[in-house]
Amino acid sequence: MKDLVEIIAKSLVDHPEQINVTETEEDDIVKIELTVAPEDMGKVIGKQGRIAKSIRTVVKAAASKGDKKVIVDIK
Repeated sequence: MKDLVEIIAKSLVDHPEQINVTETEEDDIVKIELTVAPEDMGKVIGKQGRIAKSIRTVVKAAASKGDKKVIVDIK
């Protein structure tokens, strides 16, 4: 999941070298934190959060084969 979020984010931003993705697991929950440069925040979130929602939808679809819940936080 971490690699998927990283690939998507790098294709959206102007400063791909400043992207940091961390993945932590607790019980049945996988938490993915995406950190981008402040000037790229708008490109990752999108108008009314549409791009952020799309990223979360793609990750949840990829994780649907497993029994774990996936949470994507953008910082």
